[in-house]
Formats: sequence, structure tokens, C-alpha cells
Amino acid sequence: MNNFKKPPVVSKKMLIPFILVTSLFALWGFANAVTDPMVQAFKKVLELSNSQAAWVQMAFYGGYFCMALPAAIFMRKYSYKVGILIGLALYALGALLFYPAAITEEFWFFNLGLYILTFGLAFLETAANPYVLAMGAKETATQRLNLAQAFNPVGLLAGIIVAQQFVLKNLKSDDIQDFNALDEASKLLVKTSDLLVIRNPYVILGLVLIGIFILFVVSKMPQSKDKGGMPSLQQTFVVLGKNKKYMLGVLAQILYVGAQIMCWTYIYQYAEAMATDSVTAGYYQIGAFILFFVGRAVGTYLLRFLSSGKLLMYFAILAIVFVLGTIFIEGIIGLYSLIGVSFFMSLMFPTIYGIALGDLSEEESKVGSAGLVMAIVGGALMPKLQGMIIDLGGNGVSDTTILGVSEVNFSFILPLLCFVYIAWYGFTVFKKYNHQLA
Repeated sequence: MNNFKKPPVVSKKMLIPFILVTSLFALWGFANAVTDPMVQAFKKVLELSNSQAAWVQMAFYGGYFCMALPAAIFMRKYSYKVGILIGLALYALGALLFYPAAITEEFWFFNLGLYILTFGLAFLETAANPYVLAMGAKETATQRLNLAQAFNPVGLLAGIIVAQQFVLKNLKSDDIQDFNALDEASKLLVKTSDLLVIRNPYVILGLVLIGIFILFVVSKMPQSKDKGGMPSLQQTFVVLGKNKKYMLGVLAQILYVGAQIMCWTYIYQYAEAMATDSVTAGYYQIGAFILFFVGRAVGTYLLRFLSSGKLLMYFAILAIVFVLGTIFIEGIIGLYSLIGVSFFMSLMFPTIYGIALGDLSEEESKVGSAGLVMAIVGGALMPKLQGMIIDLGGNGVSDTTILGVSEVNFSFILPLLCFVYIAWYGFTVFKKYNHQLA
């Protein structure tokens, strides 16, 4: 492979805009990470089942699904910068809604805040991913997106540290051995206190986002507004529908996001089966995010030597091996296997994204990007299914056994099946599209 003649991943001219847009990758990483532990927090504080608590993920990732296509249609008419500004405004609004939600103490109000928050994230991701791809030569587009996505784990680490140190550690309901045994008055006091603890990081985040919004307003960004000759939306859909690599990539992205959220959200339930408290489980999730960060850096480097399809296949196969360990090895080794999956997941989102959009025009990429962001709905649907599997024997996490292992272990059959498809997609891309920029 002839790599030394490749153009630079990021040119000097695009460096400042690239840095600004790359900061957004950390911002939505923060939102993802701070939300995962909230499933466990709401479950305890509001006395919910695993599947009821999973409505947090339904609201969070459902917002992506509902807003991605409207965001793409909007950006066909306006610039990426305007899309980013709208995204930051909605993100801030959703975060600030946690203030009235904590006053009402209604679970649906918190979910509404998350839903609107992810309207903003949908705008940001629909704009930022193709914007980064367009910030240079096509030959280095996937590598450039992997580089930008390498900062996503920085936000993930910040989010989980905030969730652990400022939320989980301060939940009074987590310190009580039998929360359900308390009288109603005591429960109400604990509930009010804990919901305020959950509220605070989101409200602070909302205020920070207002500052970042102002920074983008005053910054000069290269515009990518369409200049006539725009194909109709229907025509673009037809082109995308006939692009097999893109359509298979959307399905791969649905399954990848579902697998990622399942492997991160249910670290807490997996640890709970080992009688490990939520704060300690948070340390394991920090370990997973560190591996995710390292894996993203290693994967970006390896893309200089291997085609993206082949590398995606290798990482997916290794993820399968580690998920098998998660399912069939109970105890601490199984938990370590679950954490290890994050290293191999790290490459998948930006690589699938780059592969799927690799041979599309800029106009097609704007709409195609929406399909790949809508694919984040996998993070809404699949954790709900996994929660239902965990609830098969009751509201606990190890009430029954399936194939000789506890229900929480067996539930990871879902991410296993996701990685099998992703490995097949990587193999297909490598064999059939290796001559293209994939």
C-alpha cells in the first residue's frame, strides 16, 4: 500500500476550524457518558424495573432518530455552522430543563429534557461528521474522522467522572441497604434530595453550552452552503437507496450503537450481580472509556496501513471473542471481558461512517449523514430489549439462569449478534469495495 504520497489529514488552513468542530465530539461524548449511569440512578431513586429505567435510553437515543433527518434537510439549505449553532442551543435547552424536572419530580419530565437535549446532539452530529469528512482530501477522510472522533472518549471520561463523583457518590438511596423498606415520608425526602443531585450536572452543562454557543457565533468557519444545482430530496433518497455499501452501513451503525450502549449501560447491572455498588462499577466504566480512547488512537494509526473494511472486520471479530467471555465467564473475569470490549468498539462508529459516506457527493453526504445519525436509534431500542431479558426472572439482575449463566450474562447475546454482522460488513467492504476509498 502506497501511503507516503497521501495528502495531510488536516491542512494548516483548516486546522482552527477542525479544532473547533472536533470539540463538539467531546461534548456529545460527555452527554452519552453522564446519561448511562442515570439508568441505574433513576431505577433506585424512583423504584423502577430495569426495563422501565431503560426509558432513559429510549428518550436519549430516540431524540437522535426523530431530529436527524430534519437537521439534514435544514443543512441542505443553510450552512454547517448554522446547524451547529441550532444544535448547541437545543442541547443547552434540554440540559436546563432538568431544573424544572427536579422540582416536579416527574420521571417523564427528565425524559423530556433528554429528548430535547438529543435534538441538539442530532444537529451537532449530522453537521460535524460530514463537515470533518469535507475538511480535506477524500483519501484521508476516514482517517480524519477517526482523528476527530478520538476526542469523543475525552468527553466520555469527563462525563463518567462527573456522574460518579458528583452524582452516584452523593445519592442517599444508594447508601440505604433496603430503600423499599423505608416509610413513604422518608422515601420522599431521599427522592427529593437525589433528584437534585441528578439535576445539577445537567444544569451546569447547559450554562457551559451557552458559552460555547457564543464562541461559535464569533468564530469564522469555512462555509459549505449549497450553490445551486442541488438535486431534489427524492432524487437523493433514490441514489442512497441504490448504494448497497451505504444501506448496509446504516444497518451496521444501528447495530453498533446498540451494542455500544448495551455494553456500557449494563456494566452497572453486571457488577450488581457480583454485589458491587454503583460507585465501584463507575470505576470499571472509567476503565472501559480509557480503553475506548486508547483503541481509537491505535485504530486511527492502523488505518495508515490497513483498509478500513479489513480493520473493522478484525476489531469486530476480537469484540466477539470478548463478549463470549462476558457471557460465559461469570465473576470478575467476565467483567474484565466486558470492559475489554470497549477497546475494539472504539474504531467502529467513525469507520462505518467513513465507509458508508466514502463515495457520496457532498449533497448526498448531508442526507446520508442523517441516515447514519438516525441509526443511533439502535441505542434506544436494543438496551430496552436487553433490560427485558434481564427482567425475565424479576427486577433483580440474577434471578434466573439461561444456558447455565445468569440472565444478566446471557443478555449480552444481543451485542454478540451485533458484532457478528459488523464483522461481516467489514469483510464485505474489504472484498467488494477495496478499490474504492473505503
